[in-house]
Formats: sequence, C-alpha cells, structure tokens
Amino acid sequence: MDMNTRPQKDNFTAANTDRTESTAVRIDRMDCPTEETLIRKRLASEPTVLDVRFDLLARLLTVTHVAGARAKLLAALDDVDMGGEVVNPSGEPKPSIEPEPASGWLTDNARLLAGGAAAIAAELVAFSVGDTAWPALALALAAIGLTGLSTYRKGWVALRQRTLNINALMSIAVTGAVLIGQWPEAAMVMVLFALAEAIEARSLARARRAVEGLMAMAPETAAVHGADGWSVQPVAAVPVGARVRVRPGERVPLDGHVLSGHATVDQAPITGESVPVEKAPGDALFAGSINEDGEFEYETTATADGSTLARIVRAVQEAQATQAPTQRFVDRFSAWYTPAVVAVAVAVALVPPLVTGGGWLDWLYRALVMLVVACPCALVISTPVTVVSGLTAAARRGILVKGGLFLERGHDLTAMALDKTGTLTHGRPAVTEVVALDGADASKLLLAAALASRSDHPVSRAIAAHFAGTDTLPAVEAFGAVKGRGVAGRIDGMQVRLGNHRMVEETGACSPGFEARLRALEEKGQTAVVLIEGLRPLALFAVADTLRPESVEAVQALKALGVRPMILTGDNRHTAEAIARQVGIDDVRAELLPEDKLAVVSQAQADGARIGMVGDGINDAPALAKADIGFAMAAAGTDTAIETADVALMDDDPRKLAEFVRLSRATRAVLWQNIVLAIGLKAVFLALTLTGHATLWMAVFADVGTSLLVVFNGMRLLRYGSVRRAPLDESARKSAGKALS
Repeated sequence: MDMNTRPQKDNFTAANTDRTESTAVRIDRMDCPTEETLIRKRLASEPTVLDVRFDLLARLLTVTHVAGARAKLLAALDDVDMGGEVVNPSGEPKPSIEPEPASGWLTDNARLLAGGAAAIAAELVAFSVGDTAWPALALALAAIGLTGLSTYRKGWVALRQRTLNINALMSIAVTGAVLIGQWPEAAMVMVLFALAEAIEARSLARARRAVEGLMAMAPETAAVHGADGWSVQPVAAVPVGARVRVRPGERVPLDGHVLSGHATVDQAPITGESVPVEKAPGDALFAGSINEDGEFEYETTATADGSTLARIVRAVQEAQATQAPTQRFVDRFSAWYTPAVVAVAVAVALVPPLVTGGGWLDWLYRALVMLVVACPCALVISTPVTVVSGLTAAARRGILVKGGLFLERGHDLTAMALDKTGTLTHGRPAVTEVVALDGADASKLLLAAALASRSDHPVSRAIAAHFAGTDTLPAVEAFGAVKGRGVAGRIDGMQVRLGNHRMVEETGACSPGFEARLRALEEKGQTAVVLIEGLRPLALFAVADTLRPESVEAVQALKALGVRPMILTGDNRHTAEAIARQVGIDDVRAELLPEDKLAVVSQAQADGARIGMVGDGINDAPALAKADIGFAMAAAGTDTAIETADVALMDDDPRKLAEFVRLSRATRAVLWQNIVLAIGLKAVFLALTLTGHATLWMAVFADVGTSLLVVFNGMRLLRYGSVRRAPLDESARKSAGKALS
C-alpha cells in the first residue's frame, strides 16, 4: 500500500541538534505501510525532526527531534489525521496491538452491513428500472455514505500531501464513476473496498497477535516472599534479588536461579528445546518457561523489562522494522509503478477519444478501472507480513534473528564455519589425566590451580574444577592471558605459565621427548596443557571435551542443504581432527588465533562463498563480524550475544543452524511467490482493462483479494515445521536436500 519511495534518514535534518529528545506515540490508525508512508512524508517536511522509527506491529512511532518540539510533532501527525497517544519509549502504557475496541468494531460492521444491503438494492433497482432512476441513485448514495466516508477522508488527506495511495485512488475512481452515471457500480465498489479493508485489517491483526503471543508468555503476577510472608505481586514491581515461588503448572515469571526444590521445566518458549530440562538448586531459569512438575523457589536476577524473554520480544520488534533486500526492491518498484500506471490511465482517458474518436465515457471508465489497478497494495503489504511471520516463527523455535536482512540472506549460505568448543562439543571439558614432571610435588600442582582459577576459558575452568576443595591457593601477581596460548603470572617471584603446546614451544620448554608425549595425548583427541615454571615444565594435564549427541545430525543436515561445514578452532590439530572424524567434517583448521579465523573467513568470501560463522561472540568476534551471518550459540540469558549476534541460537543445539537455513529458504520462496502473484495479477487486469473486459468492482475485488492471498501466504510461515529430532539416515538426507529447493 506504500505508493512512494520512503525518505531516508538524511531527509530528517535540523538546524540545531545540540539537544534532542525522543517521543513515542501510539497511533491506533497506523495499520500498514499506507499510513507509514503518509507519516514519513509529512514528518520529512518538519525541520525539527531528526529520525523516525516505526513499529507497525505495536502501532508505535518513535521520533527523535529537537528538544521542545514535541508540540510541532503532534500537530504534524494531526495534520494527516494520524494523531495518537504519547507513551513512554519503554512501552508504558503498553502499546496495544489488538484490533479496535469491540464497540467500534461492531459499529463499523453495522455500517458495512447496511451499506452492503443498500448497494445490492441499488443494483436490483437499476436492473429493473435503470441506473439513473432516483431510487437507484438514493440507495447508491446511502451505500457510499455508510461505507465510504472514512475512505474519502483518508483520500483527501493523502491528496493534500501529494500522495497517491489506495484511499486517494479509490476516492477518485468512485467519484468518477458517479460523475459518468455509474451510481450502482460506484456504490458496490465502495462497499467491496470497505469489506476488503476490514478483512485485511483482521488478517494483519493475526500477524500482530503472533508477536503478542511472545509478550504474553510471562505471567503478570508472581508469588514473592517478603517480611510478611508470601504475597502475590505484579511482575513489573518485583525487584532483582527477590525470592519467588513457582508451583506445578505455573509459568516462571522472571529470570533467576533456583534456590531450593527440584522440577522439570519446559524451556521451549525461550530456547526452542523440545525436551523439558531438569532444574535443581543453582540452575538458571528463564521467564516464560513452564514448570511441569515439582515446586521450587528461586531468586530473581532481572526485572520484567530486563528478562531474556523481554529482550527476545524487543529484538523481534526491532528486527521487523529493518528492511530485507526484497522489501527494498518492492519499495523501489512501487515508487515508479503507481505514477506510471496513473499516467497510462490519463492517456487511456484522453488519447483514444481524441485520436480515434472513441467514446469519452467508455474510455474514461476504463481509465477509472486502471486507477484502481494502479495501487500495488498486495505487492507492498506482502513483504513485511512475510518477514515478520518468519522472524516470529524463528523466535518460537529459539532462533533469534536480528532482522529481515539476515533472515533472507541465510538462504544462499554455502559454507558454515564452526568453532569446536561449545558448538560441536559440550564446552565443558574435564581433566582426564595429571602427570607430575621432574618430581614436582602436590604444592607445585597448586600453581596450576591458582592460575586456572583466574581464567574464564573452559580448559582453565576444567583444571580449576579438578582442584576444587583446596583450602588455600598461592597468590598470583601480574596475571594475564596470552592470546591463543594460555595464561601467565608471577607466583612467589617466579614466572609461571599454564598453556598449550604452542606456549611450550615458544617458551623453549619443549624437548623432543616431551613433545612426543604431547603428541600422543593430542592424537587421542585430548588437549594437552602444561604447567611451566620459568623454563621448566612441572606438570602435564590432559583435558578432554565430549561431543554433543546432536552434532553428527547437525553436520549431516547442513551437508544435505548444500552448506559445506568446516571447523575453525584454536585447539591442537589432533584434537580437532578427532572431533571432525566423529561428526563427518573434512575441512579442519586448527591451532588458529582470532586473526587466523578472520583470515579464513575472509579468504572463503574472496573465493565466492557465502559463509556463516558460529562461535561464542568473544574470542571469535572478528570472524563473527566478518562473516555474512554471525551465529551465537547458547545465547539464552546472555545480554551481549542477544544484542550483537546476527542470529542468536538460544539453546546449545547445533541442529538449529540447518533449521535456520531451511526457514530462510522458505521465507525467500514465499516472498517471491507473493511478488510474482501480485505483479502477475496486476498485469492480467491491466490487459483486461485495455481490452474493455474489466469492471470497477472486478478490479477492487482482484486488488484486495490479491492482498489477502499474499497476507495468508506469508502467514503460513508461522506454522513452519520445527527441527527434525530423529537421526538422519541416507534417505532422509536425500529428502532434506530436495526440500525447499
């Protein structure tokens, strides 16, 4: 329904930008891109407006403007009949994404029913006594008055802003039909348009309710323990650190960690996990999860606005405001399509009568039909509905996509770079062997525990856990991480290091015999970590990580989709190759520093690959940023991952990488189905109009009917199937390879 090119941010400028402020306005009449275009065009002429952001799902407009210019902003919105309620940018009061109130909806339907009856009666009277009989005229006028006043009002506002949207075109077409004596048909056109608009509004409300379903996952109240015992409080008022009780069958109201009790919790609404998770004291909880059995108490770690669920909802709402490539194409196309067809309509009305002597009324009627056909409603509305449906479907499955750009870009990924630790493996390595060297005693081994306890690296945590329970550890001075190698510090005046094979070699502490021992461990798929004091190795730790049971299936699914997997890891080559053999990956790059991973991704892109990078978002940050799409694993509860990753997989299931690619391909397929359908039907009706076989009511029916078709087609993505849970055999892989091709 967007008839014009959307103004860019550069159109919104101000003479004085030293002091700015933001105003959020809830606009109940802002239902689709038609209203968005009108508002954009009006605000672009305001010098005090710096930037605008639209959330059509919540009917929320956020404007950045010069401080003190709020009154001018609201006046500009009133000027285009789009006045609304100023709300807190954080959403207080909560923006409504429901249809109009029931009373108003009933009133509109009563008018529509009465107008429809009058239009049908006008057609019957015209068939009996003629189009110009006064009863037919009176009934037609009543039908237009009952159903068309809103259209005329919106059309007049659009024309004042020099915008040819559907309301302006429909107003001109109906008025033209009346002026040439087609009263009953003009009435029927207006009734059909009003009916179609009502149906379309209801259809779009379904898409809005899909996101509302995410918002409604968390309960509005919580059982909180206070000085006077247990009491039920609004979730919005519960602070961080409160003690909350959850009984069987209840939803978890806020993020937190379990203090007492055991239960089975369904985390599917947040992480997309198909199997409920056992929760015990110390385990993390996410708002919106469902307690299936047992009763537990937990301590809150976030407010209602700061919960993982709230961040997911915000991310989905912000993502739907970013335009996918196909949507930008549609906007550019519609920018010249409508003016071009209107120009052709004017030519159709004037040229044949002047050049060939055709009948003026006949060709004017055809021109009016072309005005209705000129509106690219179906084309423009199809893209946002499809993208939002895809984003919502992904979020329901624990895949948080940060915009339509990435949802659509995923369809042509040809390679997937996988970090080993935490992606293909559990990321929770454990010490399997400890060898004291050169007669090192237990006190020397504690040097490793002291260094490891200061590091967050998974291997260091494994070594620290091995020494858990030790009362006192020696103090570490000048502690630091050595990128890609290990950690180092000074203990009792001596330089002590704890690191991998590379660190041993670079410090000169690696003899031929000792290197053979390291190689032997690494060939068994274990990581060798050495404690070095000065230049002398004191102890050797063998650390092993275990493969995720889903990793083999995840790799098979990627291959079936034509996506080539590779492993990029800082671990030693033997360990990486051992994991690669287990999962079926041939391309293994090991012993890589962060800059090495970046170089691999850059080279793959230079060779023409569209590559995704999967990592933890910290050590892999350069490669994640360079990749066409960066994936963060196990992002639930992690602020940084949710905010910075292109795609955040909320749980630790690598199979969702393939599911994302499938959903991306399905989304792109639906987008282009809608584009072909919308443009194809327009072309058919343009041809029918030129040959005199199309009527006004047929054009309206086809135009809005096509809009409904593309809306429903886009919303099919909301029911998109979830990730495959059974292992893939050979026949399943072949079937997956053909899916959505």
